[in-house]
Order: sequence, then C-alpha cells, then structure tokens
Amino acid sequence: MHLTYVMTQERGATDKLLTALADRLQADGLRLAGIVQTNTECYDNALCDMDVRVLPEGETIRISQSLGPESRGCRLNPEALERAVGQVTAALGQDPAPQVLLVNKFGKHEADGRGMRPVIGEALARGAVVVSGVNRMNVEAFQTFSEGLAQEAKPDLDMLADWVHSAVKKAQNEV
Repeated sequence: MHLTYVMTQERGATDKLLTALADRLQADGLRLAGIVQTNTECYDNALCDMDVRVLPEGETIRISQSLGPESRGCRLNPEALERAVGQVTAALGQDPAPQVLLVNKFGKHEADGRGMRPVIGEALARGAVVVSGVNRMNVEAFQTFSEGLAQEAKPDLDMLADWVHSAVKKAQNEV
C-alpha cells in the first residue's frame, strides 16, 4: 500500500501544494485521478468559495454553498462533492488506469465514511499511489482508516513529488 498524507499550518496551503503537485506529476507524464481544490476569497464574506478540479482534465465543481451570514454550519455541498466522487470513481476504471490518486482533503465527510473515503480504498486496491491532504481535526480518523500504514509527508513539493515517483516505481514492480 502506497499511501501518504500531508498537513500544513497556513490556511489554504495544502490546497496550493496539492494543485502544484498535480501540475508537476502531469507534466512528468504520470496518469492522475482525484480532485484538487481552489479557494476563492469572497469580497463580502470572511469565508471563501471552494471549488474542486477533477483530475486529470475534468470539470471544476463548486463544493461550497452559501448558508447565509449568520450560519455556523458546514458549508460543504454534499451533492456537489458526490458528483466529483462519481467522476473520480469512473476515472479509476479507465484503461490505462491512473497511477496516482490525489485527494484534496480527508475531511469530516471522509472521517464519517463518505466523500472520497471509498475512492481512496478503491484506488489502493487497484495498486494506485494515493496522496491526501488531511487537516488536524481529522488526522486521527485518517490514521484509523489507514490502519496506521500511511506515511506523513513533509509539506514540500519536491520531496512529495520524489516520494510519488518512487512509490509509482515500487507499485509497478509489485504487479
């Protein structure tokens, strides 16, 4: 199993890192699946709009929803996330299969068994290398999900890209 996760301190830094990783790995010729996130600051709100781009060349889907200025609930739009999940699941079945799955975040939905969690399991079962962002609130749930087999990666683009390339080579030799 080739599974790693990355955490950063700065808000939005994991999203930027995984987007840069996706761009680099695609440029290197690796076959990707998954989602990376872009946050757009809203002029009238302290919160941002959250969009995910389905890899490798899929659509961009807004996964946040406006709940009003007084709302304190989760702004994730579960229907939009599930649409992205469906597209990534379909991509895993393509021939040739993706070598790498990138997941923008193992968040509350994934901690509860939904969202990208089943996709991660499917990708690993197919021998893909998986890289996921994880936030501090859900790292324990991620470690439980991965049964302690996931490695934490430093939030460094070069080191992460090197790890992916090494893991892809190992995965190819295991087939």
